[in-house]
This record gives sequence, structure tokens and C-alpha cells, in this order.
Amino acid sequence: MADINVSASRTSLPRFEEAEALGPQDAEFVRDLVAVLAKHGNLNRFGLCLLHDHFPIAADEVLVETNDPQARTLHAGVEKANSTGHSKASQWRFVPHADLEADATAEGDLYRVIQLCTPLDLCPKRAHERGAD
Repeated sequence: MADINVSASRTSLPRFEEAEALGPQDAEFVRDLVAVLAKHGNLNRFGLCLLHDHFPIAADEVLVETNDPQARTLHAGVEKANSTGHSKASQWRFVPHADLEADATAEGDLYRVIQLCTPLDLCPKRAHERGAD
């Protein structure tokens, strides 16, 4: 299981319909971000996602993603963070400085896992298809 660092207090996000997409006004920000990613050798490792909510997720829950490469589909659902069988974080949310604990210094306190994904062959929801129970 992943070491999931979920926040007890989540700052609400806009609904997808209300979230402002990346646009021309963000060109300088994107250039700066690309430069930082390139400096650290992470251009092909990290990108951007639009933070938004489709539905509420409690502080002790995490969004999980499964996929079916044959059908070329992705599926997302919510599971309890402390009991999910999914193991690899795939999306993180930065923690605003105001939300950090006064004595928090560990790197994990700078971000929270918001989505997990498991490689297809390890996906618990597909174990029955491999003949395992």
C-alpha cells in the first residue's frame, strides 16, 4: 500500500465547470515551470493537471484510477486511503504554506496524494480475471 499523506482539512476546489483552464495568460508561468522541470530532469516525468472537484472526497479518502488497455478506458473511484489496495501515487496537490503545520519540515508535508493508480497486473479489481482470489 502507498504511504498516503492525506490532509485532515482540505481547501475546497472549484467544480470542473467553474475551474479556469490553462490559457495564454499563463505563458510566463508555464515557461518558468518548464525551466524548473528541465533543471531537475523531470520534463518527461511531471506535467500539469487542472485541480477541480466533480464530487466531495473526505479527508480520509483518495481517488483511485484503474484502466483497461484492451478497451482503452480509465475508470476513477473513491476508496478509503488507509485500506486501498492501490499502490502508486499518480497525482499530488501542493499544500499552501498557510496550511502547513508550524513544525512540518518533511518533503511529504509539502504535498498530498490525491490520486492513486496500480499497474494493471496488480490491480485488485482485476484479480478475478487472472484466476486469483
